[in-house]
Amino acid sequence: MDKIVILDFGGQTTQLIGRRIRDKGVFTDIYHGEITLEELDLTDVKGIILSGSPYSVYEEGAPEPDYRIFDLGLPILGICYGFQRINTFFGGKVESLSTKEYGRAPVQLLKKNPLFQDIKDGFLSWMSHGDSISEVAPGFELLGVSEHHPAAVYNSEKNIYAIQFHPETSHCEQGFDILGNFALKICKANPEWNMDKYIELECNKIRQKVGDKSVLLLISGGVDSTVAGGLLLKALPSKQVHLMYIDTGLMRKNESEEVANNLKMLGAENLYLINAEDRFLSPLSGIEDPEAKRKIIGDMFIKVQEEEVLRNQIPSDAFLAQGTLYTDLIESGKGVGKKAQVIKSHHNVGSPLVEAKRNAGLIIEPLEMLYKDEVRQLGAILGLNKEVVHRHPFPGPGLGIRVLGEVSKEKCDILREADWIYINELRKRKLYDKIWQAFAVLLPVRSVGVTGDARDYSFVLALRAVTSSDGMSADVYDFPTKDLLEISNMITNSVKEVGRVVYDISSKPPSTIEWE
Repeated sequence: MDKIVILDFGGQTTQLIGRRIRDKGVFTDIYHGEITLEELDLTDVKGIILSGSPYSVYEEGAPEPDYRIFDLGLPILGICYGFQRINTFFGGKVESLSTKEYGRAPVQLLKKNPLFQDIKDGFLSWMSHGDSISEVAPGFELLGVSEHHPAAVYNSEKNIYAIQFHPETSHCEQGFDILGNFALKICKANPEWNMDKYIELECNKIRQKVGDKSVLLLISGGVDSTVAGGLLLKALPSKQVHLMYIDTGLMRKNESEEVANNLKMLGAENLYLINAEDRFLSPLSGIEDPEAKRKIIGDMFIKVQEEEVLRNQIPSDAFLAQGTLYTDLIESGKGVGKKAQVIKSHHNVGSPLVEAKRNAGLIIEPLEMLYKDEVRQLGAILGLNKEVVHRHPFPGPGLGIRVLGEVSKEKCDILREADWIYINELRKRKLYDKIWQAFAVLLPVRSVGVTGDARDYSFVLALRAVTSSDGMSADVYDFPTKDLLEISNMITNSVKEVGRVVYDISSKPPSTIEWE
């Protein structure tokens, strides 16, 4: 099967490049940017892409590719840092100039080129660079410019293309088509990739790795772990798959009952429903730091799992499967690139105990190359219930990171009730499916109010609702004011501990979707 190789230098949208090309039907493989030519599997490779990076090309320790790739005769596309690295190697200059470019920026095309076939001469790109090309390398012709800097170049002798903007982001006009032009028209890759192919490849990969051993999957109740369970049951005989749902006390209202029903629908032979509320809430007492909470919850997941494995006589050499997505990995600094940056830890990525399992080669993460919307596609193909597949994302740490500050049963109960009202109302008003993710957050502050004729001092609740396609960026949902007012009023009237409701209007970036 034809494929495009992406060299990852630690950019936060590297996987998104691969995702966009896969959407064009071409398979992508991602390797760390400093991989040597000898380590690189070039079988069926039709082109190479150099990703962005948080580093400057002139910074000590900045990642560099094996420059022999430029002599392979394969088409090459450099994006942002990739552009600057190419330009520097071939004798151009990169500098931190006075004018930076971040966000939407117009690009004017100067020459016709296959990379920009059927692309408007003037379009809005998405820039994110403090360094710029101050002098284009010899042998490269200028294809396009932004208001301030070179934006696209081409070397016909080496078949190298380089662009300063990020076509992989949804904010870049026709960026999807630019990547498609590179993969299909320039690299001439055959579009043979689809989700059915992914299932086939991943099932084979799981069978080869697991053999006849058992696999244990911790089910959180969200889309990811449920779809991961469905994929495991497709890949392996059901007797090898052990599904364990741990009620942490940090779940949403009626969560445990719904999860139990969903797991039974998967046809699992080995199903364990564990009530561990006290075991999770006790170590969280007095802990306010969000990273500390995430790690405590992550470690406790593994500890409880180990205790229950012994109690239920699950084979001790069983693999541990997780519903980890690539967004979890790259936000935790565990992306393919050696220089990946940590945004926040995820309980199933950053925990020391999970790391120990990972280092021992006992981790199975069948969704690690997928984004949330791709997971939904996968779930639908596997035949999962529509309500499960299209459920809004729910973090593994649950309400532990939606109760800001110290977590307690009382606060979880308050948030559970308020969130249940919020989500139910979105469904009743036919707004739920228009929103990527919606949830309530209990703030660690109280606010003065009036109930009846008495002074009140109650909790403040924040409502969050965003739209997105992949979770890497998100816009605030433009709530109809009438609905927002009515839902707020319903919460304060029904949940006596909440006296004030606010609506979060922060996009991602600069904010993350979750508050902690």
